[in-house]
Amino acid sequence: MFNRILSFIRSIVDRSSSIEEKRLTIPTGLRFAALGLCLSFAIAACTSSTPTASNSPNASPASQSGSAANVVRFGFQKSTILLKSKGDIDKRLASEGVKVEWKEFQAGPPLLEALNAGAIDIGPVGESPPIFAQAAGAALTYAAAIAPNPKGNGILVRKDSPIQSVADLKGKKVVFAKGSSANYLIVQLLQKAGLAFNDIQPIYLTPADARAAFVKGDADAWVIWDPFFAAAEVGTNARVLADGEGLNKLGGYYIASRKFAAEQPKVLKAILEEVRNLEAWSDKNRDEVAKVLTDALKLDAEAVKKATQRRVFGLNPVTDDIIAEQQKVADTYYQLKLIPKQLNIRDAILPPDKVAAFSLN
Repeated sequence: MFNRILSFIRSIVDRSSSIEEKRLTIPTGLRFAALGLCLSFAIAACTSSTPTASNSPNASPASQSGSAANVVRFGFQKSTILLKSKGDIDKRLASEGVKVEWKEFQAGPPLLEALNAGAIDIGPVGESPPIFAQAAGAALTYAAAIAPNPKGNGILVRKDSPIQSVADLKGKKVVFAKGSSANYLIVQLLQKAGLAFNDIQPIYLTPADARAAFVKGDADAWVIWDPFFAAAEVGTNARVLADGEGLNKLGGYYIASRKFAAEQPKVLKAILEEVRNLEAWSDKNRDEVAKVLTDALKLDAEAVKKATQRRVFGLNPVTDDIIAEQQKVADTYYQLKLIPKQLNIRDAILPPDKVAAFSLN
């Protein structure tokens, strides 16, 4: 019964990840709370005195994890679809008897909601989503750090817009995904221009809805990341007001559920090694990367090539310096009252012995 209820909850998460016009209209914290409450009821309803695989003293750690030992649920976004398209992770894990289930999300926040609900085990996101997720009580951990890509995200305005500088955004409607890397970028750019976050009118939408609002003129500016950023540069009447160059010190992370990282470290390490290998290959084969992405994303070839040529590839361990930078991001969101409590990023880092079992060397 528990499996049937849990499958039902996961199906809700999976379906919701593709319904863009409804995703971010509900506050992130409330969605986490609702999903967690549903899962709690499911567990309570299915608890009995009969021994099961999860409460039996003979159960293996893998059998007690959020995912079966022979299946890894991998969340990805369009910007990271190469992970799925190239097939290296599938091949590596298949050789170890593990199957990969790929689940697509429109942005980092819903991806981590799914992770918190137990619907996925791991996925790449920007620097901001794990902070909002941790603030909402998600049991996550930082597995690896993605190289910063400062030119791969920025603010767009229409070509005929009177807005000529970030300072001109005062009082204007700016659209972006709440809790995403775009959220932190606009905060940084406003601060650099001498403005406060409340000097703009934020409109929180997922990338597809944000593009529609921007094109229709319902927003004065759009903060977005590649490949959506490049696609808008090429395919809409837009110009770049500013990008993340000189500001972006963090590129994002591979975030895993704490259970998955603690109980299946060998599988996690294999995944991270394949991601790192793919990053190195991509850096040396940009034309081929662009071709694969063009076919997979069904986007304009010029836009994909633009995004690929300016991208910085790389995957690194989560060092003390990176944790310190991430703490600054969390402190900024707390000061802006965008998260309800102050966070300690190290609370989302597993003990050293656990990290050593999967960390990249």
